[in-house]
Amino acid sequence: MNHLHQAFSVRFTYNVFFTEQLFGHTNPLFGDFLKQQATDETRKKLLFVIDSGVVTAQPTLLADIKHYFAQDADFIEVIDDLVIIPGGEDAKNEPAFVEKIVDAVDRHGIDRHSYVAAIGGGSLLDLVGYAAAISHRGIRHIRIPTTVLSQNDSGVGVKNGVNYRGKKNFLGTFVPPVAVFNDSTFLTTLDDRDWRSGISEAVKVALIKDTQFFEEIEANAQALAARDAAAMQTLIHRCAQMHLDHIASGDPFEMGSSRPLDFGHWSAHKLEQLTNFEIRHGEAVAIGIALDTLYSQQLGWLTEAETNRVLTTLRTLGFSLYHPMLDANKSAGILKGLSEFREHLGGKLTIMLLKRIGLGVEVHEMDTELIRQAIATLRKYELSTTV
Repeated sequence: MNHLHQAFSVRFTYNVFFTEQLFGHTNPLFGDFLKQQATDETRKKLLFVIDSGVVTAQPTLLADIKHYFAQDADFIEVIDDLVIIPGGEDAKNEPAFVEKIVDAVDRHGIDRHSYVAAIGGGSLLDLVGYAAAISHRGIRHIRIPTTVLSQNDSGVGVKNGVNYRGKKNFLGTFVPPVAVFNDSTFLTTLDDRDWRSGISEAVKVALIKDTQFFEEIEANAQALAARDAAAMQTLIHRCAQMHLDHIASGDPFEMGSSRPLDFGHWSAHKLEQLTNFEIRHGEAVAIGIALDTLYSQQLGWLTEAETNRVLTTLRTLGFSLYHPMLDANKSAGILKGLSEFREHLGGKLTIMLLKRIGLGVEVHEMDTELIRQAIATLRKYELSTTV
């Protein structure tokens, strides 16, 4: 029988900029980017959606944005109605926030060639990217991450999503931003938990890809915990570059079942849900990294010394490595994360473990009794280090 065959590829390009005082009147970076995108055909519009926590922490931000575009802004029409939405995981749990953004897009006539710019943490960026992607089948979105986690990980990637039916990122899209602006000024107002939280994603990518990067994090762990700005900027830049390299070299839209950058995440996603998102994503990832590191040791892949290096580094950074929900109902809750992770990936279960520090390896099954043993070890380790 005759048939038709179709094959095509689409090229995506975007820049991740590193700057300070993005909306300072002496910083032309953001304006220059928009000018370069301008055309003679129509005047594009720009809608801002901002994390309410950022507005509270940066009380002059709204005025700074309006002042930034007050002069010489013929190339862009900035919508005066700045959309403010609560950040954190609540942003992804409440369907009304998607509707609020879509409504603003509709009311202000934001078309496919205009922009929606998100300023906030990773959850807010995920939400806005999703709302932009489903409006008019895709409006260009700009990300301005304000946390360590979003500047070095989620904010530079291609994924958008919201939580649905109690499952993390059940609804979502793969749509890259047109640009990312990492402004280090936003990091100065983070509380200690949010400062620390994002470091776990750097530890994760270092452990599975780059021994030297892990050694640098290990050596600088005390400085990072003490909020050394220079050490953090180095970490963010390196981690962001590694994420971009991974996206470009592999399976950016995750058509297969492999997600190597999700080391430590099968349990982290479930632990967030089990704690009603009381713990931050990065805090859950740190626990997930510790759990899967111990599991890798139990398989005979890591030495005790290597395992202790990982756990000690995480503790030096300030992370707790155990939560009671790991043991709830004989660990039935956390173990359900395995099946949900497989479902989210599609196809067969694929989990990243450690062959050695700096080298990850994928497996397609995990022994539940060994997981319980690893949890028990974490519980004892946490008690011994907090006494």
